Amino acid sequence: MTDSLFSDYSYSIAKLALDGLSQRQMAISNNIANVDTPGYHAQTVDFKSILKRVTNQNEKIAMNTTCPLHLTSTTNSLRFMQTDRPGGTERADGNDVDIDVELTDMSETGIEYQAVSQAVSLKLLLLKAIAQSR
Repeated sequence: MTDSLFSDYSYSIAKLALDGLSQRQMAISNNIANVDTPGYHAQTVDFKSILKRVTNQNEKIAMNTTCPLHLTSTTNSLRFMQTDRPGGTERADGNDVDIDVELTDMSETGIEYQAVSQAVSLKLLLLKAIAQSR
């Protein structure tokens, strides 16, 4: 019963979105931590293109394995790539981190994470209400 409940496609997409937002938040945190590091280039994680590809093509999301003894999935593996942030002005020390951009992105990412989390929470509450009404 719980397998069918949590193998729902919307939960898989929500998990993928939360994972991508979490990695994006870590990249932003690294950028802020290295704002004064000479030669550091701001990083970003583009997870929205992967989400679009998965939702448009109905791709299955691969299991994450942390041990070589874990079973592997036969589905396509999706990885979020951390890349240099395009644009930005490089300072004399070679650093191109703009603290204003980072703080704005951090706020945006936090709001998006909260929205996805609340959507999953509301769906679970709805399922709970349905189960209790029987």
